[in-house]
Amino acid sequence: MKRILIPLLTIISLVATACGNDEPTDQTKEIRMYVSSETGVMYDLFDTERRYPIECMLVMSEDDPGVWITLGFGRIEGFTYERGHEYYLQVKRTILANPPQDDSNRRYKLVRILDDREIVEPETPEVKEIKTEADIEYYDSCPINKYEISSVFTIDESNNISASNFATSMPYDLRRIYLENILDKANPNFLKYNSVPYMAIYSYVISPLTDEIRLIPNNSHGPMFKEVVPEDEFEYICNTLKSGEELKYALVLANVEKKGLQRVEFAITKK
Repeated sequence: MKRILIPLLTIISLVATACGNDEPTDQTKEIRMYVSSETGVMYDLFDTERRYPIECMLVMSEDDPGVWITLGFGRIEGFTYERGHEYYLQVKRTILANPPQDDSNRRYKLVRILDDREIVEPETPEVKEIKTEADIEYYDSCPINKYEISSVFTIDESNNISASNFATSMPYDLRRIYLENILDKANPNFLKYNSVPYMAIYSYVISPLTDEIRLIPNNSHGPMFKEVVPEDEFEYICNTLKSGEELKYALVLANVEKKGLQRVEFAITKK
């Protein structure tokens, strides 16, 4: 009987240990995080009608690039946020297996500050007239190779437009010049270059049909084709260009301060 009982108890003990190992545990990992110089707004969990906005930080982590999330002041242990500063941090992130009810399952603890830069706004912003491309002032360490656009836009017999990176042909009013973020994640400045000062908010249009340089908005995914190529230029292209001929345009992408980030080029051709 003892010969049977002892092995049986051993098996039960091993099974119990194995079951115990299946219990969820906290997951801790060191990550890098960008903290914007701009603040955001969040709401208390119980403020369902969003009547009482709470100022908070805007942060972006390296494992979710391009996505800004709100995080309350003081939620990074050992870190004190100062308005007007943008930070690049190394933090220890813990994802709690059993978080407290009605609370976040994430905890952050500062390991070290990798970069701390004060964003100083000029008291009287200088408005510089842009007459030539050389007049465009570039921001900080720019130009950078962050964005890519379609290299060729083709106009068919019905004056619809197709892009080399987008097969569907679309009418003039609906076509967009999409800005694709191609920044390599291995770039040591990846988070920095995805921050607000390096976002392409505007474009300076350099057209082969005029000496005028126009500043246009990019909207969320890139400028509309009709903003880059105004109607009179589009009519000229449609009525004058022969099959296979092309015109080359350029855009100098610019940030919220209207400072240049990168120059991109594309051609317009007739089918």
